[in-house]
Amino acid sequence: MAAVVYGASSRVAQAQTPNTPDAIVDQNHIRQATQDGTPIYGTVADALASAPDNSVTPWTIALMPGHYSEKLTITKPNICLVGSGRGETCIAFDAFAGAEKPDGTGQWGTPGSATLTINAPDFKAYHLTIANDFDFLDNDRRDPHGANRIGASQAVAIYLGNGADRSLFYDVAMTGYQDTVFADRGRSLFSHCIISGNVDFIFGGGAALFDHCDIVSRPRAVPTTLPAGFVSAPSTAKDSPFGLIFRYCDLKKENADQPAGSHYLGRPWHPTRDFKDGRYADPDAIGQAVFFHCHMEDHIATDGWTSMSGLAKDGQRKWFQPLVDARFLEYKSTGPGANINASRPQLSNAEALTYSPEHILGDWKPQLEHFNL
Repeated sequence: MAAVVYGASSRVAQAQTPNTPDAIVDQNHIRQATQDGTPIYGTVADALASAPDNSVTPWTIALMPGHYSEKLTITKPNICLVGSGRGETCIAFDAFAGAEKPDGTGQWGTPGSATLTINAPDFKAYHLTIANDFDFLDNDRRDPHGANRIGASQAVAIYLGNGADRSLFYDVAMTGYQDTVFADRGRSLFSHCIISGNVDFIFGGGAALFDHCDIVSRPRAVPTTLPAGFVSAPSTAKDSPFGLIFRYCDLKKENADQPAGSHYLGRPWHPTRDFKDGRYADPDAIGQAVFFHCHMEDHIATDGWTSMSGLAKDGQRKWFQPLVDARFLEYKSTGPGANINASRPQLSNAEALTYSPEHILGDWKPQLEHFNL
């Protein structure tokens, strides 16, 4: 690949020195290394295995064009994946929550279904697509009461799990349907990305900033299914000041014929957890989602937010309400889906100052890399 320098985001500083790849992944490789000695691997997993266990600077893996059918877990700090472009490099897998693991130890579950799991700090990804290819629509069109209908259809593309912090995604497409991005731990920045899905497709308890991203709501297999989707489902701990923050994003619908008002901005997710007095929905998961200067197409429902059920202590279903059991806020949204009414709380000008990247990310000052690829 030719030498490339990637321009800085308005929210991300730009590194001053070039970063030469430490490894290259090429599905069609016929050499073990480049002329200058950079190793070439046939899979992303092999390149990750060769990375140092505790690098203090970004260890860069350059991915040549191709479709990499791999299920990956990042356990080493400072891993940096650089693709050849969102339309050229794709890492994809098709696991879903209800599928049995190959080793026979049970089902994947929602976190385990992820194509890319990040369990280490300072991960970076640039210029590629990360997808979960589970055929959600095929399952969605089946009879809801039929024997062949899969119940646990959550299928995650990216999971930020234990150990993840300071995770940076720049110019990355993340595609799926239900539960595409599970931002559950640490701080993360998604800048100039494309994220697509329908049911709760951006969710979790982490502090995640989505800056200048396209947030694309996808249709259901049966057009009359309403509501058709929910952009966010935060589970932020009540003592955490920041949850899922969307700044200067475009909320789009994938198809022009998707019904107006068919998708909600979010609903409050209270995950079921084990407590001393039983197993039930976490009452302290007072999720936060904020849409700040976002443009919204008409698929966004007029009342913006909706309720979500969880397991009560007595084993019954309990409904959590968006304006009681969560922190849902907006500020100066525009477009046909941006309505101001009693169901859609707005930040004041003074309150909006709190939701700057500097406050959200704290002492982390992310920067883009230059790459000589």
